[in-house]
Amino acid sequence: MTSQFGVMRAPQSIVFGNGQRRALGQAVARLGKRTLVCTDQRFAASTEMAEMLADLAACGVEARLFSGTLAELPASSIDECVESCGNFRPDVVVGVGGGSCMDMAKLVSLLLTHGGPLDRFYGEFKVPGPIIPVVAIPTTAGTGSEATPVAVLGDSKRDLKVGISSPYLIPHTAICDAELTLTCPPGLTALSGADALTHAIEAYTAVRHPVSAGLSQERVFVGKNLFSDQHALAAIKAIFEYLPRAMADGSDLEARGMLMFASLSAGLAFGTAGTAAAHAIQYPVGALTHTAHGLGVACLLPYVMAYNAGAVTPELAAIGTAIGCKGDDPVELAMGAIRRTRSLCEDIGIPRTLADLGLPEEKLGWVSEQSMLSARLINNNPRKLGVDDVAHIVRNAHAGVH
Repeated sequence: MTSQFGVMRAPQSIVFGNGQRRALGQAVARLGKRTLVCTDQRFAASTEMAEMLADLAACGVEARLFSGTLAELPASSIDECVESCGNFRPDVVVGVGGGSCMDMAKLVSLLLTHGGPLDRFYGEFKVPGPIIPVVAIPTTAGTGSEATPVAVLGDSKRDLKVGISSPYLIPHTAICDAELTLTCPPGLTALSGADALTHAIEAYTAVRHPVSAGLSQERVFVGKNLFSDQHALAAIKAIFEYLPRAMADGSDLEARGMLMFASLSAGLAFGTAGTAAAHAIQYPVGALTHTAHGLGVACLLPYVMAYNAGAVTPELAAIGTAIGCKGDDPVELAMGAIRRTRSLCEDIGIPRTLADLGLPEEKLGWVSEQSMLSARLINNNPRKLGVDDVAHIVRNAHAGVH
C-alpha cells in the first residue's frame, strides 16, 4: 500500500492569476506600514515596478527599494541590502524577481530579525524563530522560491553555493502573476522550466524515509510523501505540455500561466520532499563552469534518472504515463519517461553533456568528491550513493553515455 504519510508546508496565502500583482498593496498593508522591496536593476526600471510602488503608496505603505540583487546571490550583496536599510526597520520584506530576488528577501528578513553572520544559519533548522513576513512575487517560472523553506546564496569563502533551510523562511504570501513572465526571453524560459522540471522529478523520485512521529520535526525535507507527489506530478505534466508552447510563442499567456503553476507546484513538492543527486552534483559543476543552476541540473537530470531507474521504476512509470507514454510494462514506461525527458531538454537547448557545459575532464574526480559534501541531497537520492557511484554518474554525464 502506498504510504499515507504526508507533510504540507506552504505560504499562509497564495494568490495566483493574471494581474494579481495589483493585490500587492493590500496584501502588504495587512502586515505593516513599511516595506523593503528587493529586486534587480532590470525589474527596478520596469513599468510594472513603478505601478507596484504606486500601489503600495496608495495603500498607505512606505516603501524603500533595493535594486542591487545579483544573479547567484553573493553574500556580499545581502549584507549591502541590510546595510542600506539603516534605521528604516521594515515590517514586511517583498522579493520581486527570479529566485535570487526572492531568496534575497528571505535572507535579508532573516538578518534583520535575528542578526548575522549568515553562516551560522547554514544547513537545516538553524533559524531560531519567525522572521519579518516576506511577500514573494516571481517574475520567472522556475525556482518555486515563493513557496519553499530554502534560500541559496553564493559564499565566496567556500567557492560554492550554500543553503539555509527552515520552515520559518517560507514566505508569508506568494503572489503569482504570469503576466510578469511575458518578457522572459526563450533562453531564460527554457532554463526556468528545466529547473522546475528537475525539482518536480527529483521530488517525485526522492527516497521514502521510514515514517516516524519525529520525521517532520527533525527534517526540513522529509522525502517522498503523499502531498509532494500530487504537486510534483502536476508540475511534470504541465511542463511537458506547455514549455514547448511558451518557447515557440512567448506571448502565449495560457502557456505562461501553466508554467508558473508548474513552478509553484514543483516548489511545493520539493519544499517538503527535497531534491537529490542532480542538485548535489550541479553545485560543484556550476562553481567550475560558471553556468546557470537550471542549465546544470537539467543537463544532469536524465543521467541521474537512468542511474536511479532500478530503484524507482514505479515512480518513473507513473511519470511516463503522465506525459503520454503508452503501454502497460512499468520498465518500458520508465525508460520512456527518461527518453522523453532527455528529448525535451535537448529540444529547449539544454547541453547534452557536462563536456558541452564546459567541465574539464580532469575535474571529474573533484566534482564527485565535492558532490558528496551535499549530504542532505545525496542522502535524499532513492538509490544509495557513494563517491564511486557519483563518479559513475559524472563520467556518464560528461561522455554522454546513457
